[in-house]
Amino acid sequence: MTQYQELLARKRELDKTIEQIRRTESAAALKTVHELIATFGFTAQQVFPFQPVQKKKVQAKYYDPETGLSWTGRGKAPKWIEGKDRTAYEIAAPRTEPASQSAGQASDSGNPFPIQ
Repeated sequence: MTQYQELLARKRELDKTIEQIRRTESAAALKTVHELIATFGFTAQQVFPFQPVQKKKVQAKYYDPETGLSWTGRGKAPKWIEGKDRTAYEIAAPRTEPASQSAGQASDSGNPFPIQ
């Protein structure tokens, strides 16, 4: 038998041993968890807290001043904007820079004491 085949045989033996020990230890761990739950009266919510995934709300891109309706720009276009020039209905993007900072000044986000 070649050295490669011997190593593969040893690997298979080790994999079997690892799986047997994993089953034994996981059963012991599960028993401990059950005992702790019974002792302290934990509920399923306490053990496995469920928090639903928060869906991100998409900002509206278009606004109809006549009806007050808005649209995110995703999906099928609503009737009030269908076939029209959308630039007339665009909502201005919010500014990311503070209004007090002039266009000529460079910002230093690492500076805790900016000059005003």
